[in-house]
Amino acid sequence: MQLQVLNSPFNQEQAELLNRLLPTLTESQKVWLSGYLAASQSFSATATSDVQASATGTVQTAAQPVSKEVTILFGSQTGNAQNIAKNAGKTLEGQGFQVTVSSMSDFKPNSLKKVKNLLIVVSTHGEGDPPDNAISFHEFIHGKRAPKLDDLRYSVLSLGDSSYEFFCQTGKDFDKRLEELGGKRLYDRVDCDLDFDEPAAEWLNGVLSSLNQSTGENAQPQATAQAAPQAGESVYSRSNPFKAEILENINLNGKGSNKETRHLEISLEGSGLTYQPGDSLGIYPENDPELVDALLKELKWNPDETVTVNKQGETRSLYEALRTYFEVTVLTKPLLQQAAELSKNNELQTLVSKGNEDKLKEYIDGRDLLDLVRDFGPWDVTPQAFISILRKMPSRLYSISSSLLANPDEVHLTIGAVRYEAHGRKRKGVCSIQAAERLEPGDTIPVYIQHNDNFKLPENPDTPIIMVGPGTGVAPFRSFMQEREETGAEGKSWLFFGDQHFVTDFLYQTEWQRWVKDGVLTKMDVAFSRDTEEKVYVQHRMQEHSKELFEWLQEGAVVYICGDEKNMAHDVHNTLIEIIEKEGKMSREKAEAYLADMQQQKRYQRDVY
Repeated sequence: MQLQVLNSPFNQEQAELLNRLLPTLTESQKVWLSGYLAASQSFSATATSDVQASATGTVQTAAQPVSKEVTILFGSQTGNAQNIAKNAGKTLEGQGFQVTVSSMSDFKPNSLKKVKNLLIVVSTHGEGDPPDNAISFHEFIHGKRAPKLDDLRYSVLSLGDSSYEFFCQTGKDFDKRLEELGGKRLYDRVDCDLDFDEPAAEWLNGVLSSLNQSTGENAQPQATAQAAPQAGESVYSRSNPFKAEILENINLNGKGSNKETRHLEISLEGSGLTYQPGDSLGIYPENDPELVDALLKELKWNPDETVTVNKQGETRSLYEALRTYFEVTVLTKPLLQQAAELSKNNELQTLVSKGNEDKLKEYIDGRDLLDLVRDFGPWDVTPQAFISILRKMPSRLYSISSSLLANPDEVHLTIGAVRYEAHGRKRKGVCSIQAAERLEPGDTIPVYIQHNDNFKLPENPDTPIIMVGPGTGVAPFRSFMQEREETGAEGKSWLFFGDQHFVTDFLYQTEWQRWVKDGVLTKMDVAFSRDTEEKVYVQHRMQEHSKELFEWLQEGAVVYICGDEKNMAHDVHNTLIEIIEKEGKMSREKAEAYLADMQQQKRYQRDVY
């Protein structure tokens, strides 16, 4: 909407200035500006009331002291929200605040009534669901036992992926519910896409500004989403990845397999990077050169033209920008909405208009930027204007399949190559196909370690463990076994592994068999779904051993699940409940409570995607 003298409180000169400024602002800049104006208005109103009271001689009661205690709760599946929360805590402590940082699963919900300043940092998992360590707190907040929170001031930072329908839904849920319970916002909720560093830093700056104003402080620190490395820590991180050399790249599947699973061995020598079993390796991949060439040919652009790729003014050739910096294989609703603003195509305008949400969702599914360019051209825009609507290339996280104790200065990955056909074109996974087709020993790739405290071996090495990991989901359990072999852990261990065919798809077969023979792995049950007339999966093997499996649970075993969330993890979850119900002679409700209690005790951990 264009501001005019008639539809706004601004004069002609102000309206013209704002009309030139507002279209140039990013969403995060708009959020920051709205918070700044709201805080300024609040400060102005307070000052005015003080002056009026002084002029009339009104006796003012002493203002209630504002608490400098801040509680930061995080809900995190992969570790991003946890890292941001911990960094925010360090920044606030540096400003003189007394900070408590806690996972939502470790926080006692009954303590919420005592909290005055609450910061929520939470990711959204799957189809709008809270991450595992946020489930119990999410249920409490939305339940009948949630208290009135009239004295609470809060702010929410929500992490998500705009290619999903329920983008940042968990953060939106918390924000709305805390308001319903009487809480007042310290700073408006900020929803972050995959490239969350800048909006997260702006959110933290906004929160700090609001806290400092309310406590009478004037400090205006510049917060960042990444903590500065401490003594002894590596200088390499998500925002400063290490260029690691490929040592080995092997296909684990046998001849004739329907699958291609790459085993990568990568050197960390000289990086200072360390990891624990259960952590992940982040990789910044490159787009397929053939796809980039097709895009440039369709748009008839010069690949050597120089473009600016970020706010810092960094420049690259158009070809390099599309190959290494921007995401071109995924379409999102925000992308299509912005593309419609650049296009005169009526079909695209209609597709993104209100009421066509289902059609938009259907179009986005399985299509990429080349489809968009071809379907709604011609594009009468500059390359700079076009790339400004693209998302930065997100990193890909892979569960580490090695132990650092067993492989000093190395990290191993187990990556399934993604190939499929959709809408008349062959499609390729960005990182998996780079690994399968274009990475050779001696090449380097940008990597970082993503620590994951939500998927860890038990502190007591005598604790029994049950691992369920079909396909590439077996990766972290290879790291578990290597670690336990190195440390001499004596607790029982049981692996459920599944894939399509025994002959071609038994990943790391000789290693598992050796660990069973040596007693490092106590039991192993396998399910090869395509070797029998009736498909058999890991959950069927679990049911076959339900009595013994429940005995292990009663002995305190920790259950780990890694792999596909939508199907496998869902089926295994339900199977566990059925086993507990049957063998424990419990009602369904009590069996669900039993498993929820295991999760609360960190005896049920999932690394699912």
